[in-house]
Amino acid sequence: MTAPDGVVQTRSARPSTRLLARNSLLNVAGQVGPIAVAVFAVPVLVHALGTDRFGILTLAWTAIGYFSLFDLGLSRALTQSISAAIGGGRDDTLPVLSVTALGVMTLFGLIGGMVIAALSPTIIDRILNIPSTLRAETLSSFYLLCVSLPFVLATAGLRSLFEAHQEFGIATALRVPYAIFNFVAPLAVLPFSHSLVPVVAILVAGRVATCIAHYVVARWRYAFLRTRAPFDRAVVMPLLRTGGWMTVSNIVSPLMVNFDRFVVGALLTISAVAYYATPYDMVMKLLLVPAALLGVLFPAFAASFEHDRTHTALLFDRTVRLMLLAMFPPVLILVTFAHEGMQLWLGPEFARQSASVVQWLAAGVLINSIGQIGFAVVQGVGRADLTAKLHGIELPIYTVVLFALTRTLGLTGVAIAWTFRVTVDTGALLWLCGRRLPEARPALWRSVRAFAVALAVLAIATVPTHLGTRILYGGVVLTTFGVVGWLQLLRREERSALLRLRLQAP
Repeated sequence: MTAPDGVVQTRSARPSTRLLARNSLLNVAGQVGPIAVAVFAVPVLVHALGTDRFGILTLAWTAIGYFSLFDLGLSRALTQSISAAIGGGRDDTLPVLSVTALGVMTLFGLIGGMVIAALSPTIIDRILNIPSTLRAETLSSFYLLCVSLPFVLATAGLRSLFEAHQEFGIATALRVPYAIFNFVAPLAVLPFSHSLVPVVAILVAGRVATCIAHYVVARWRYAFLRTRAPFDRAVVMPLLRTGGWMTVSNIVSPLMVNFDRFVVGALLTISAVAYYATPYDMVMKLLLVPAALLGVLFPAFAASFEHDRTHTALLFDRTVRLMLLAMFPPVLILVTFAHEGMQLWLGPEFARQSASVVQWLAAGVLINSIGQIGFAVVQGVGRADLTAKLHGIELPIYTVVLFALTRTLGLTGVAIAWTFRVTVDTGALLWLCGRRLPEARPALWRSVRAFAVALAVLAIATVPTHLGTRILYGGVVLTTFGVVGWLQLLRREERSALLRLRLQAP
């Protein structure tokens, strides 16, 4: 919404449920297209590049996303600070706050790029099990990734402005082209070269273009970015204090999410990275639903917690119930037909190596989906220190379990370790959520019981070996779940709202 003078009007401190739902759907829709592209692009890339080069490419994709840890929590802190300023009517603080945060994040990107560049030879020669014939192009690819880091962090900061203003339509429109480009660009390189260097170079160029697009749109959308606001050192320390604990989570949490594929590359083979990372990336696409909700709910929690905790608890309850409705059916399909799906998509060898990986990871994703809601609540109410301490405790435990299970069970052990980690994480986050938001405790315990039953149903789905039996079981479970979900998981007013939408549909 824009005022006549071109300055974007502030959103309410308590966004409506319709606005939150609309923004969540925009976030989800913004990731569906890239998933469809990935389904078709990945098999072509695996065949053309080979499993070794494709394994390295997955590390490059991971690194581009993981580089955001160098913002030291400032993007998340900026979202929270701007949300609070908008809710409190302190619009006059937005220019200095935004300019200072974006400047510091870009500086951190430059420093981080130089640090990674200096460490890259050691990482490639001594840590990753890279074949000798690929080390030179891998090193060049890592150097190129370092160039992209300032642009990655600046983009994250600019996206924080859109999220704090609940402008998720703009954020989605800017994110989708690069997400699709991330898979299409390597395909465009294949007719000319199978080397990793041009593939990574075009990915970096796409990241630079994405940053420029974010800046142009943000400057057009928000008048306060067109003012000559000074860099204010006094703003830096409060942001760093807010983001300090978030930094720990930003470093440790993605590390635990992505550390497993580096362990596979070090303990097993670089080909095993492809057999693990490819199904991992496919299964993790299911997390687009909680990720979409997180982006929308975090500023909503930050804006409403101090004023209306009952409303915050209502948001938590509704989100958890809808999360189970959205996540259980696709997870059940993945667990039940993991072998057939992998064989159809990538062939019999991937099915043999990766089917059990898909099953364990899918179960972990279902557990993690509710854990991410707890994470949004705890950080949204201003206790990022709690999530940081939790992740700091989890990291050494997860590392020990991951190494042990990888050595004994191979790729399946890696998936089991990941699912074990997210189960512990989810339990702790829900406990913290109950402590910080007592109003949500009844809904919390109901959700725990519902997810426990869902996991038991998934475990039974792995027992039948005959395809016909699994088809029958999946059909019965989905039908039953549809009835139970409609009558038990949805409230009467929610069912009425859905029926009204159905009646209004053409």
